[in-house]
This record gives sequence, structure tokens and C-alpha cells, in this order.
Amino acid sequence: MRSNELVCSPRLPTAAGNEREIAERCAGNVLQAALLTGGWDRPYAIGMALALSSHDIRVDFIGSDELSTPELLNNPQVSFLSFLGLFGPETGLVAKIWKVAAYYLRLVSYAATAKPKLFHILWNNKFEFFDRTVLMLYYKLLGKRVVFTAHNVNARKRDANDSLLNRLSLRIQYILSDHIFVHTESMKTELVSDFGIPAKKVSVIPFGINNTVPNTELTSVEAKSQLNVNAADKTLLFFGNITSYKGLEYLITAFTELARKDRSYRLIIAGNPKGSDDYCNQIRQAISQSEVGDRIIQRIEYIPDEETELYFKSADVLVLPYTRIFQSGVLFLGYGFGLPAIAADVGSLKEDIVEGETGFVFKPQDASDLAIKIDKYFKSELFYNLETRRNEIKKRANERYSWDKVAAITTTVYSELLQAERPKS
Repeated sequence: MRSNELVCSPRLPTAAGNEREIAERCAGNVLQAALLTGGWDRPYAIGMALALSSHDIRVDFIGSDELSTPELLNNPQVSFLSFLGLFGPETGLVAKIWKVAAYYLRLVSYAATAKPKLFHILWNNKFEFFDRTVLMLYYKLLGKRVVFTAHNVNARKRDANDSLLNRLSLRIQYILSDHIFVHTESMKTELVSDFGIPAKKVSVIPFGINNTVPNTELTSVEAKSQLNVNAADKTLLFFGNITSYKGLEYLITAFTELARKDRSYRLIIAGNPKGSDDYCNQIRQAISQSEVGDRIIQRIEYIPDEETELYFKSADVLVLPYTRIFQSGVLFLGYGFGLPAIAADVGSLKEDIVEGETGFVFKPQDASDLAIKIDKYFKSELFYNLETRRNEIKKRANERYSWDKVAAITTTVYSELLQAERPKS
């Protein structure tokens, strides 16, 4: 970068009296970034791209057909590059291998000729060990400044299947990254303590509200009716991937305790099984033996975006019985619908719940305490004034977890990294 160039962002604050100088030096100079999405996570990838583009950043969006939306395709600030096609049930093994290989070839070719000097990795691709090491080294050899969003500092540690190779490859990616974004202070602490990453290299950003799922005029009463739930039923919702660290078994035990005494309780389980089938079989067996299985609605499969609204609007409260986690996108998805939450006190979930105003917290892996907190919720002012509180929760969430805040912090980091490349005059 020439010495008379300046990395610019119109939204960044400038020292008094410098506006004219900066405007002159920034003429025709546009901040650009390549957003590497891994080809999935529609809510976060699309939300980030749109937020950055609204802050006058030109984005090369490296994704897949799954992420193709009019909001991106028609955005003049976004160049949508689909390197991966759709995978359907009919896609055979050979076709899948070819598609993934073609994806990597396109990615490597793009990186060699890409105009953006800054690569922001939201998620790694199919072969994480390769992405964390070889691909990271390749980007650095090309002279790219690499930013990485660590949604989970060490997901395998959370899932209880950590290994030396996993930690080593993570450490390599974290060291090679020029800056790392995390969503909580505890995640930042883990990066510093477990991987030796300097604190100044890590920024905490909000987990942006999911604004990609439909949110129509559908009412709570209408949503319950569509699921054959009585309007007066006390309805709990478990939503998201079903896997062992989600602690669904504790919710089923707590629900069984409550529903045996009060048949107005209902539980909706809506989510996609992940990992071993053993856990899902355990959950199904627990339901069949609970004696209240008729009070439980099971939709144990992938829930399309267009159906998500139905479940969140039919529920009176979202339950997050997790045993291990840092933060949960499901919590913020619920807040986007104005739905209160009852969450286990793990990770940073407690930091995102205002007791009695947006929900309650219970002792992790304690079904009895969860049952007590569910009962407390349905006797609280929060529940009795739920329709009014929904609007308050949505407003609070949109202020605290807005994409505008995410983009402002991200833009500042981008600019500082690229300015550091500029030779001193």
C-alpha cells in the first residue's frame, strides 16, 4: 500500500480538524473484505454481510447456493460468489467428494487473485484441520490479513471429544490469525489462558440477532392452534440441534415432574439430531417412559427457516438446559421473537438473561431446580404480562445485540489492521 493511501471507513470517528485531510486522502479508496462463510449458517453469514455493507464496506461473500438470497444478490456492495452447490438426500458420495474438491479449488484460486487484502473467516470449511493449518498458511503467504470469528473456542472440548491434534491445529489457526472475534468475555479469557493468545488480539462482539427467519403477523394463539395446542396450555419450547451437551434429558425429567401434577403443561421439541443416534434414542425412550408423552410434541428433524416462527410464537417460554456451552444463538433467536428463556447457568448464558425480565437461570444438570424455575416463571409477572413483555424483550435485544454494533466494532478492527500495513512516511 502506498504511503499516501489511507484505509477508510466513513463511520469511524476522526480527530477534530482532520476531516478534510482524510476525505482528500480517502478519495476513491474503498475498504474491502472477503467474507469466508464455510457455505453455511445463514443467519450469521447473511447478517454480517448486510451489516458490513451498510457500513460502506465492499464484501466478497464466499459462500454456497444455500446462502443465496435476494438481499445479497441485489446488494451493490456485495459480490456473491457461490463456490459450493446444494447437497440433497439424493446426492451420492462421489458427487459430494467432487463438489467439495471443486469448492477448495475455487477457494484457492480466488485467494490467489482476490483484490481484498483482508480475509474474514466466519467458519472453517469441510476439512477443519486442513483449513486451520495449510489454508491459513496459504492466506498468510499471499500477504492477506486474516480475521477469524471463534464462535466456539474449542468445540471438541465442549463435546467431550478433545484431542492433542485438535488443540494443536486450533492453536496454529489462532496464532496465524491477525485478529480474533469472540462473543463473550469468558471466551476471550479461554483464548488467552488455554492458547496463549494476547488479549489485545481478541475483541468481544455481540452475537447479532437472527433476522433471516420470517416474522409475520402470526399471533401466539394462531401458532398454538396450528400445532393443536390449547391457548391456555403452559407451553415450553426446546429448539435447535439435539446432541448430548444440550441436556435435553434434564428438561424431559423436569417436564415429567410438572406435567404429572398439572396436565396444562405442554413441551415442544423441535430440532435436528446431531452426532450419535444413541442420544436421540435415549431421549425418545425417556419420553415413552415418562407417562406424559401425549403432552410432548416431537419434531426431531431439521426445521426450515420458514417454519421457525411457528414454534417460537406457539411457546410461552424457551428452555435451554445445556450442560456445556459458551453462548447460544437459539437464545438470541428467541429474543428476536420476544420469547423469555429459562437457561442453565453455564458459559455466559447468565450474562444474557435479566432475571425476572427476560427469563430465569437454573442450576445446570439439575432437573429439580429446572422444574422449580419453570413453575416460578408461570407464576411470575413476566408470564402474566407476556404479550407486553414480548415487545420489551425484542426492543432490548435489538439494542444490545444489533448488527449495527457488530459492524461498528468489526469495521474498526478491519481499518486498524489494514492501516498497520501502510508504510510510515
